[in-house]
Amino acid sequence: MSADKNRDAVVLSTDLPGLKPFITGKVRDVYDLEHQLLIITTDRISAFDSVLPTGIPNKGRVLNQLSAFWFEFVQNICPSHFIATDLDQVQAAVELVSRDVPEHLLDGRAMLVNKTQALPIECVVRGYLEGSAWKEYQKSGSVCGIALPEGLVQGDQLPEPIFTPSTKAHEGHDINITHEEMAQIVEPGYMKQLIRLSIDVYQAAAAYARERGILIADTKFEFGVFQGMVVMIDECLTPDSSRFWDMATYQPGRAQMSYDKQFVRDYLDRMGWNHEPPAPPLPDDVVRKTSEKYLELYSRITERELD
Repeated sequence: MSADKNRDAVVLSTDLPGLKPFITGKVRDVYDLEHQLLIITTDRISAFDSVLPTGIPNKGRVLNQLSAFWFEFVQNICPSHFIATDLDQVQAAVELVSRDVPEHLLDGRAMLVNKTQALPIECVVRGYLEGSAWKEYQKSGSVCGIALPEGLVQGDQLPEPIFTPSTKAHEGHDINITHEEMAQIVEPGYMKQLIRLSIDVYQAAAAYARERGILIADTKFEFGVFQGMVVMIDECLTPDSSRFWDMATYQPGRAQMSYDKQFVRDYLDRMGWNHEPPAPPLPDDVVRKTSEKYLELYSRITERELD
C-alpha cells in the first residue's frame, strides 16, 4: 500500500512500536512520552456508550485539527495542554522514544500535549435546550438543579448559557449532577475556575461560529492541572463533544439538522438497536454522510479545507 493510501485508510486502532500506552479511550489512543503525551485520534465512533465496529473516514483528522484550531482560538481565554499537531514537531518528540512509528498514524491525526492531572468532572455548557437537558426539563422544569423558564420547547435558546456538570465515566454513562454535588468532587477554587472558563470559552466560540452560520447548542469540556494552573485537556469543540446546528435550518420545537454524531444516533434508533453491546455496523450511506458532515463543519468553522 502506498504512503498516500496508508494516510487515507480508516484507522480503528493503533499499536505504536516502542511507545508505552497511557490510556485508550473510545476514540483516542494516548501514549506516554514521559513528560508529555501523544494523542492519536482514530476514526472510531461511539454512540450510546458503545464503540461501533465501523470507522468514519477522515473523522480522526477532523477532530484532531479542529481541536487544535479551537485550542489556539481560545488560548487568551483559557490555556490548554496543547503543544503541537505539526508533523515535524510530533515526529521529533516521538523519535526520542521510537523511530518505528508509521508516519501515516501521526500525519494530521496526532497531537502532542503536556501531561496534566485530570480533574474528574465533565464540564458541560448549554446554550440551547436539547438532549438529556430537554428530557430533564420536561420532567422537572430544571436542568442539573438549575430552574429554567416555563414553556420552553425543544431546541429553544436559553436566556443565558448554563453550566451543567456531570461525572466523568470511562465506561458507561456520564451522570448529570448539581453544582452542590460537584462541590463534593472538586475543591471550591477549582470549581469556580471550571465554571468561569467553561462559560467564557463557550460564549467566545459560539459568537465566532454564529458569524459563520453555525449554532453551538452545547458542548463538553475537560480540564486538568498543569504546573498549578487549570488548563483545558482532551478535545475542544468537536462534533464528538458538541452539538452544531445550521442557522439556516434552525427552528425551535423539533430536532435540528446537525453537524455532529447525532446523525449516527438517529440512524441507530431508527434501525431499532437497544443500545446494548455489541453495537451494530453502519451501512455505507450513513458512513459517507457522517464523514461529509464532519468535513463540512471543519471547513465552515476553520474556513479552510482539511489538510
